[in-house]
Amino acid sequence: MRPSAAGVGSGVVGRRKAGAAAAAASREWMVVPASGPARVEEAGKHAVMERTGLPARDLRVLDPLLSYPSTILGRERAIVVNLERVKAVITAAEVLLPNSKDPAFARFVRDLQARVLASSSDQVAAELTDMEGESSVVASPFPVPNSPKGHELEMTKKTANVVGEMTSSSSMPALTAAKDGNTKVLPFEFRALEVCLESACRCLEEETSTLEQEAYPALDELTSKISTLNLERVRQIKSRLVAISGRVQKVRDELEHLLDDEMDMAEMYLTEKLTQQEISETSSRVEVDDPSQMEDRDEDYRSEADGSNGSFIAYKPNIEELEMLLEAYFVQIDGTLNKLSHLREYVDDTEDYINIMLDDKQNQLLQMGVMLSTATVVITAGVAVVGIFGMNIGISLYNPATEEETRAANIKFWETTFGTIAGCMIMYIIAMGWGKRSGLLQ
Repeated sequence: MRPSAAGVGSGVVGRRKAGAAAAAASREWMVVPASGPARVEEAGKHAVMERTGLPARDLRVLDPLLSYPSTILGRERAIVVNLERVKAVITAAEVLLPNSKDPAFARFVRDLQARVLASSSDQVAAELTDMEGESSVVASPFPVPNSPKGHELEMTKKTANVVGEMTSSSSMPALTAAKDGNTKVLPFEFRALEVCLESACRCLEEETSTLEQEAYPALDELTSKISTLNLERVRQIKSRLVAISGRVQKVRDELEHLLDDEMDMAEMYLTEKLTQQEISETSSRVEVDDPSQMEDRDEDYRSEADGSNGSFIAYKPNIEELEMLLEAYFVQIDGTLNKLSHLREYVDDTEDYINIMLDDKQNQLLQMGVMLSTATVVITAGVAVVGIFGMNIGISLYNPATEEETRAANIKFWETTFGTIAGCMIMYIIAMGWGKRSGLLQ
């Protein structure tokens, strides 16, 4: 029997939906290995989980569609970094980055590759330094210039000097001095973590500097001229200040949390954990091959298992390197937060000054209102006097019979007029004096 057209169509649609679901589950990742160029790989969530040993909830932190605060998570086989625009999964051998077309992402990848290459050259320099020390012990005190060993030692010195100049000219230190005088290269995960911290701190520092360059002139202009345009500019600057301060505070709190928790910092030593795991596996194989050593190491193994509280390896690394690294960037992000705090204080001082100026203007308007009210009362009193004398009442003042009565009427008229004006002025002066004594007027 041939399958029907409807069955064939439904099968095609089902395969298309399955393919679309698989395409939606997989995404592009930028992989930066410890050695070699970066490459783009397409992998799904489950493949990344198997590759890094991370649970699904940790990978959700890297989802660009979701909003998560700044976080640095140390796990058994990987470190999850979510700092501002930097989202990465760091393992002991590579860094997985969600691929993006953002120019800042390309800059971050270039910095990461440059740091890895510089650290590789530092490692070569350290190895050459060790080789030089060994050669100086084995070689004779007076090597022959034309001998192969003397030539090899001379070439080793030149190569070490060249690599040392390359590493010393770089502004990204990757070597730490040990107590015995030797140089020690930071593990790959710490070099990648340092690039992530540097990128996040640099981004926040640049935004803070840009905000300062815009905020201080706008605030000074607002103090000299209060207008709607200047007030709107200051309002936008204050909104940006609050947003940047919150982001910087989250990064600072995360670094402070890591510095306070030694267990979280110990979890980030991925390379040392792998080394200890290999040593443990090697020792276990040796014990299996040599049964006579089983009883001697049985008590040590039990003590390690009891001290680790059921963990795989009772190993506690020295967290001094990571602590120094985190403290350096904690100080840097704390300085950025202090700049924002000073800017916030300047904004608050400007707001207080503007409020004082507005209160002064309001007092001047109230004083003018009181003066106008007093003048209105005085004029009203004069109008009342004029109205009284303008009433239609038969008196001798308006109907003089002789010239003497006319002269007397004129004198009384002017006396009344000047008396009314004088009374109004006296009332005005008394009102103004009472207002100043009571504090209503300045």
